[in-house]
Amino acid sequence: MMNNGAAELDAVVVDGLRVRRGHRDVFDGLSVRIPRGQVIGLLGPSGCGKTTLMRAIVGVQRIRGGTVTVLGESAGSSKLRHRVAYDTQGASVYADLSVRENLRYFASVLGAPRDHVDRVIAEVGLTDHVQQSVAALSGGQINRVSLAAALLGEPELIVLDEPTVGLDPVLRAELWAMFRRIAESGTTMLVSSHVMDEAQRCDRLLLMREGRIIADTTPHELLKATGQSDAEAAFLTLIERDSAAGEGAR
Repeated sequence: MMNNGAAELDAVVVDGLRVRRGHRDVFDGLSVRIPRGQVIGLLGPSGCGKTTLMRAIVGVQRIRGGTVTVLGESAGSSKLRHRVAYDTQGASVYADLSVRENLRYFASVLGAPRDHVDRVIAEVGLTDHVQQSVAALSGGQINRVSLAAALLGEPELIVLDEPTVGLDPVLRAELWAMFRRIAESGTTMLVSSHVMDEAQRCDRLLLMREGRIIADTTPHELLKATGQSDAEAAFLTLIERDSAAGEGAR
């Protein structure tokens, strides 16, 4: 059981989480803490459980056991509606509306102040595109519109599910720089990815494999512990160690 005093320092506390789909356990007693005010990278191959964990954190995943506490409240609590933002894989905006029209609509749904619209547009670097329809934007710009929607209302925790997937390295770098700026304002950023070189852009790393956290570390400590010079090689080293440990336990 996790210490309640320590939990106050965390944005998220997952304790003994169990999730089952069909005849397969996705999580069987997963526990992890996510500190406040940092960029947290949730990394691992497709199918390892990243999206399921994020869904549990924002309170839309059915669970079989354990607890998920977010900003001191149970995940999915109505008290978290304006404190937690979730951006799913794929842009969750309307292609036939302009950038400003999209954000005005989402602001009205969230009950966010109207003046937040221009603020978040500026934060994501879309001031010159406010009148353009989303359909006319590039993939990277569409991702920025989705991120702007997530920023409305000044949430304390923003959960982004593979926001850089399919983008070229330059656009990915720009988005990660933006995540850094947002975190520096005190917002906790939980960002999933299966691109291991993005690990270097995070304050802390949660590396997943087959429904388990196989490392909770920092980029520096990851490389130091594995003796590798890049994150992808380090992750492969961890997988080899994890597999060897599993074989040894049988």
